[in-house]
Amino acid sequence: MRKLDLSSTTQPVATPAAPVQQRSQTPVDSDSPLTDNQPVQKQTTPDMQKTLKKIIPFLVVAVIAGVLTGFGANRLTATDTGVPSDGKMERVAGSDVSNGDVFGSADEKTFKDSATGYLEAGGLEGEGSHRLLRPGGEAQTVYLTSSVTDLDKLVGMEVQIWGETFKGQKAGWLMDVGRIKVIEVEGESPLVE
Repeated sequence: MRKLDLSSTTQPVATPAAPVQQRSQTPVDSDSPLTDNQPVQKQTTPDMQKTLKKIIPFLVVAVIAGVLTGFGANRLTATDTGVPSDGKMERVAGSDVSNGDVFGSADEKTFKDSATGYLEAGGLEGEGSHRLLRPGGEAQTVYLTSSVTDLDKLVGMEVQIWGETFKGQKAGWLMDVGRIKVIEVEGESPLVE
């Protein structure tokens, strides 16, 4: 029998391979595969931390500036409303009306047209619910509706009105009244019948 000398010639000996188990993997990135029952962990990089440190103060300043701008705008509009100096403005006239009372909206931008005259009930062939009689005859009459206040309680009074003018089909001047001021509770009609 011959002896084999294994020290000089070494040949690799093949060993049987272990079976490989295939698992469903969803890679999060190339370095860390996600396996079953392994939670996903996001890591913040130093670049992201620097970006967040820059953005957060900007967002805080933007929110504070927005709040202050809204508060300031509210204060500006509250001081320029055209409300009488005593601060009392009601939407609808009550049972006790006196000279100088103002009713309706304080919105001067929407209701910028104005006229003064004697308030009477009745429109012109379906246009308007009331009319404002003014010196100069029928051509100077303003036909009125109101989306803001009740004109019925002020009929028979001399008033100043502010409103928005609309084009009428039959009426020469049709106005939506937004604000009304009582000049004289015991008004007199300028038209002689």
